Amino acid sequence: MKKFKKVLIISISTIIVVCGGIVLFLQPVIAFGQFSPYAGDNRFEWKKPLYDATKKTVFIIADNKVTEMFDMLAPYYIFNATGKLNVYIVAKEKAPVLIRKDLFILPQLTLKEADSLKLVAEVIVIPALSKRDEKQDPDIISFIKNHFTPATKLLAVCDGAATAAATGLFDGKPITCHASDFKMVKSHFSKPEWVQDVSVAHSGNLYSTAGVSNAVEGSLMVINDLFGDQSMREVAANIHYPHPEILTGHQSIAITFGNEFTIATKVIIQQNRKLGMLLQEGMNEFQMVSVLDTYVRTFPKSFKFFTLAGSTVQTKYGLTLIHTDDNDPKNVDELHILMPGDHASVNSLNGDTKIIRYDLKNQYPIDVCLARINELYGEKFKTVVKLMLDYN
Repeated sequence: MKKFKKVLIISISTIIVVCGGIVLFLQPVIAFGQFSPYAGDNRFEWKKPLYDATKKTVFIIADNKVTEMFDMLAPYYIFNATGKLNVYIVAKEKAPVLIRKDLFILPQLTLKEADSLKLVAEVIVIPALSKRDEKQDPDIISFIKNHFTPATKLLAVCDGAATAAATGLFDGKPITCHASDFKMVKSHFSKPEWVQDVSVAHSGNLYSTAGVSNAVEGSLMVINDLFGDQSMREVAANIHYPHPEILTGHQSIAITFGNEFTIATKVIIQQNRKLGMLLQEGMNEFQMVSVLDTYVRTFPKSFKFFTLAGSTVQTKYGLTLIHTDDNDPKNVDELHILMPGDHASVNSLNGDTKIIRYDLKNQYPIDVCLARINELYGEKFKTVVKLMLDYN
C-alpha cells in the first residue's frame, strides 16, 4: 500500500510538473491578445490635428481598450497617401489607444471633439475593436450612426464587422469578416447577409473586409470609388501592393485544430525568439504594422519596443506612438529596424542582439516577413501565420 501511495504521489507530481512546463512554454499562445489598457499619466501634448477644408474627411474609429493595429493603421496610412483626405483617428476618451502590449497611439480627436468641430465624414472606417458581439459601446455606435449619411462610405475591417452590424446599417446587406471568426461574429447578428470568399463585401456605400490583411483591399476599393482608378493605382504602387488589380477573390479558410497544434509545436519545440522593434521618428505606419502584426503571429516569447531616446515618437503622418516598457533592449534576440538611419546609434543598443534591417522600397512588407518566417520555421508554420492574417 505504501509503495502504491509513493508511486501515486510521484505520478501526480510528474503530471503537475509536466503540465506546468507546458503552460509555461505555451505562455506566448495563452497571452496572445490579452493586454492591459494604458495606466500611466495622461500628460501628453495633445496637438489639434490640421484640417484642410478643400479635402474630404475620414474618421477611423478607435477603442481605447484595444484596437487591432493593422485594421486601424493600414487604412490610416493608405488614405493619407492619397494626399486628398483629412484622416483622423477618433476615440471615445482623450487617452492612449492600446494596439499591442506596452504600445499605444494617441487618438487625434475624441468623439465629442469631432462633433463639436462639426466635421462631416465622407468615409468612416471601423477596425476590430475590443467587443466582437452585440455588447458594443453605445457612444461609439451612436457616433457612427449620427455621422453616417447616404453619401458616407462605411468600411468595416475584419471583426470590425461586429460593430458595423450592431449599428443596423448593414441589415439586409452583405457583410464579411475574418474567416476564423466568421461563425462566432455571425452568431450575434442575424440581420446582415453574411458572405465569404471575398476580400471585400460591397453594396452601395457599405464595405466590409475579410480578416486583418484585407484592410488593404477595402481601403483601395474605397479610394477607387472616391477618386478613380489613377489615384488608387498611385497608392497601390506606394505600398508595393503585389497584384495588378485589387484582389477581390478570397479563400475564407478558418484556423483548424491542426493549425493550433502546429502553433503549439513551434512554441514548445522550436526556438522561440524574444523580439523587439525600434520605434523611430517619421516611421512609415504601414510598414510598421505590417512587420509587427505579422511577427506577433509567430507567438514570440516576448515583443518589446525601444526608442533611441524618450518613450514617444511621431510617425510619418503625425501619429504619436508611446511605449511604456523600459528602453533597454537587453535579452532581445532580434531587433527589427525599418529605418536603419544612424548605424552607430543603432549598433550601440546591444552588441549581442541580431539586427534585422529592412529595405522595403520595392517590396510588400507582409510578403517580406512571410518569406523570412518560412526560412525560420518552415512552410507549414508560414501557412498558419497567413491564415491568422487571412492573407491569400
